[in-house]
Amino acid sequence: MTSATEATGATAATGASPVTLTTSDGEHLAFGCAPGQTVLEAATEWGAALPAACRRGTCGSCRATVTGGSYDLDTHSPQALPPGDRDAGAVLLCRTRPHGPLTADLPYGNSRILYGGVPVREGTVTALEPVARDTVRVELLLDEDEELGAGFQFDAGQFVEVRVPGREERRAYSLANTGNWDGRVELFVRLRPGGLFSSYLHDRARVGDRLTVHGPQGAFGLRETGTRPRWFVGGGTGLAPLLSMARQMAEWQDPQPARFFFGVNETEDVFAEAELEAVAAEAAAFAYEICVWRPGPEWRGAVGTPADRVAEALRTADAADGLPDVYVCGPPPLVETVAAAALAGGVPPEHVFRERFLPT
Repeated sequence: MTSATEATGATAATGASPVTLTTSDGEHLAFGCAPGQTVLEAATEWGAALPAACRRGTCGSCRATVTGGSYDLDTHSPQALPPGDRDAGAVLLCRTRPHGPLTADLPYGNSRILYGGVPVREGTVTALEPVARDTVRVELLLDEDEELGAGFQFDAGQFVEVRVPGREERRAYSLANTGNWDGRVELFVRLRPGGLFSSYLHDRARVGDRLTVHGPQGAFGLRETGTRPRWFVGGGTGLAPLLSMARQMAEWQDPQPARFFFGVNETEDVFAEAELEAVAAEAAAFAYEICVWRPGPEWRGAVGTPADRVAEALRTADAADGLPDVYVCGPPPLVETVAAAALAGGVPPEHVFRERFLPT
């Protein structure tokens, strides 16, 4: 690692602003940011690929908290960076341009930074399966890589970017499976009208197609907080990274009790029941429920939103079990209402971990 003093000296002659980023486990990254350059661009140029997806201020994956220095913040989605968070010093590194020396804290450990760049792999589509009204399960088998070898290892909660066939654009999707030695990638993709990758899947995708995958990437994932219960709360395809975490807990036989709350708008949107049941069969301390906001007459499960179910569960939880860590993923309104319900139920803010799904 380059020290902050070295970075200051190295950048003074070039006019670059010295930037020092500190990871959650205390590692320091120090590099120069050229005039007009964003912190994310400068880090990449220096050789550190920080967690990021859209790179244009719409997804929120590259959040950090500035602890010193002044900067410009380019236009961005208020859903990716709400005004209140910005007032508290939160920034999107893809939109942050320093005026001078800048320091910031990163909300993830050093292991989530890819030194030398994001891995790029080729793979073959092995499954295309409609699983709900607007949701498709996509499975890929990655080629063996000369440098990376066989298999596909990643941390539960991470995502990949898939290049849209025939285009340079990429779209980010969370991984639903766990790291493996087969090279298997499992994604749940919501088909958005007019979306680039959605249109490909809807109109012309076939088993056997070849795709390019960039990753794994991302900072969302399980935190080591002792034996506190873990509650996973997902909406729509926000289920994917949470399912990956639950599957990893089952594979590793983690001792923490876990609960999974999965919410959708209507009965036709329900999916992944078999996957959740498989986790429950493998992990003795795992329970799940699927709730539907506007159910049809045939629905016999829970009714309401994930925030409703979390609030009720916190009211009736056994105090002896302790308050849970809450992992929530989905559209921003769902994430914020679930987080608010958790905080109102007594869960400390530092034990609520969020990943917002935003169209990119």
